[in-house]
Amino acid sequence: MFTLSERELVFFVLTVTIGLFILINNRINSSRETREVRFFSWLRLIDLILPCIVILSFLLFGVQFSFVNTFLLPLSSLLIYIYLSRLIKRKKEKKLENDDSLKADTHSNETIDISSIPDQDIQTIKSIFSIDTFFSTEAVLYEGGVIFKGNLRGDSDTTHKLLSNKLQTQFSGKYCLFLVEGTEEKPVVIVLPNINDSKSMTILQKNLAIVLFLATIVTSLERTSNLLGFDIFNNWNRYQEIIPITLALWMILVFHEVGHYLVANFYGIKLSWPFFLPIWEFSSFGAITRFESLIPNRKTLFDISLAGPVFGGILSILFLISGLILSHSGSLLQITTQSFQKSILIGILAKVILGEQLQNSIISINPLVIVGWLGLVITALNLMPAGQLDGGRIIQAIYGRDTAKKSTVITLVILGIITIFNPNNLIPLYWIMVILFLQRDIGKPSLNELTEPNDIRAICALASMLIVLLVLIPLNPLLAVKIGIGG
Repeated sequence: MFTLSERELVFFVLTVTIGLFILINNRINSSRETREVRFFSWLRLIDLILPCIVILSFLLFGVQFSFVNTFLLPLSSLLIYIYLSRLIKRKKEKKLENDDSLKADTHSNETIDISSIPDQDIQTIKSIFSIDTFFSTEAVLYEGGVIFKGNLRGDSDTTHKLLSNKLQTQFSGKYCLFLVEGTEEKPVVIVLPNINDSKSMTILQKNLAIVLFLATIVTSLERTSNLLGFDIFNNWNRYQEIIPITLALWMILVFHEVGHYLVANFYGIKLSWPFFLPIWEFSSFGAITRFESLIPNRKTLFDISLAGPVFGGILSILFLISGLILSHSGSLLQITTQSFQKSILIGILAKVILGEQLQNSIISINPLVIVGWLGLVITALNLMPAGQLDGGRIIQAIYGRDTAKKSTVITLVILGIITIFNPNNLIPLYWIMVILFLQRDIGKPSLNELTEPNDIRAICALASMLIVLLVLIPLNPLLAVKIGIGG
């Protein structure tokens, strides 16, 4: 039977594999290239990542392999990558040649139907503009729609509502209107057929969500049993001991998702099923949810994204504080007081409530302390400003897509540095994999990208980033001892 460490390694490799599968599936749905080009792009992606997974797996499991094999695997991958890249380039050039031939056979560029919007509809759409809202100076046919360049004459929020209402009146929901910043950093209007870009979940995706949900239940039971000093897989008869703590942990996970769904429902936004991310270290990273409706504005994106961490975070703090208050000399768990140095926020709360008890080397605590602590870590990880994590979406909503892209890179670099200097902690490495495989892309623009959220939401965004730092950054050991945390 597996030991705990071996099971963790197996689970790590499985997590990476599932992440790779989801990434490829997302690429299938999002790519606008031809089916042939997409297929070779998938092969190239697999070729790029597979050697890393193989070598990492060998190192984790202690498999012996020669230097020649270590050298040949990356070299073969590089050669295959170059070949596939050239093949993809030829396929794309061939497609462009075909497109040019199509243009050459057409008498007038204005009649080229690269837009799925009929010319008559385009003329009608032009009629919704005016000198009081948006003065259109140029219409450019775009992939499936039309880009209208011009000058924004009114307030962006009011203008978008007026134009959208006029479009709705003319076409009864046939088209949707985006007000965004163009490549020249000027407002443009994009009109596209109202085909929801975020498709509903497939049967395969729903099955995957169920599998990940069940896997998270397993990791929750395992983690809880470890807290109590035994392995549930070897002691099934003790399952009753872990049920209360496991349920408390799941309350945090569920509250987080409920927060997203309640606010999304308030705004009329449809979300996908949650894809829970199991991990042995502390049961779960939380869950991934996908927007299945177009987002009307950045305010809505912000509110939905922040709601989950607020719901889960508040419950986590309540559990943590309750656990600290209920802790006494006969409490169920014993930990070193130096453990409270691992988080600024946890350490300060523990010092305020437990006081002089933290000067001892060992302290007894109520299990709710650990549950609340884990909940805050999960919340903080999801608030990291990267990709389509809650924190990434918050940054996108407040500061825009360009800033969100930069914050994603910075977050990955910081996690990489932490992984290098603290290789015994696998959590940053796990999270890098999650972001790269599943969440690295910035979310799609909202219908109105120009109207920024108000100052209160901007302050809340900064506060959420501060929470990340306070939860994940440890106390300086000398300062901790000075204030009486860990004698």
